[in-house]
Amino acid sequence: MHRILIADDNDANRELLEAYLVNVECEIETSIDGQDTLDKVASFNPDLVLLDVMMPRLSGFEVCETLKGDPDTSRVMILMVTALNELGDIERAVSAGTDDFLSKPVNQVELLKRVENMLKLKGTADELERLRQYIQDMEESN
Repeated sequence: MHRILIADDNDANRELLEAYLVNVECEIETSIDGQDTLDKVASFNPDLVLLDVMMPRLSGFEVCETLKGDPDTSRVMILMVTALNELGDIERAVSAGTDDFLSKPVNQVELLKRVENMLKLKGTADELERLRQYIQDMEESN
């Protein structure tokens, strides 16, 4: 079963995203700030993080850079959810390593489609990595 971490410092936003995802077959965990998000990624091991940009302690940009810069978490999919829609913010999200972004207020249909696509992509990437590892193991055993 897929795992999704919702990272947002606003209770109402977290609850709304959880409600939007109620029919998605997945486990959901939440975090309330940037450091909490990094801690929850380590313990919960999500496939996808819905990551708010403007959070206390560490911004979503900093969290994204940290996750994507660490080999242990670099394959976690990140969907940045933000009220920011300036071109510079989008460029900063991309340079931080986000896989996609979504503007607030969040449209449920758009969110669900992006989550579905990102989870499919994550499953494909995981399968490719398993096959790559299998081939490497076979080559090393010969």
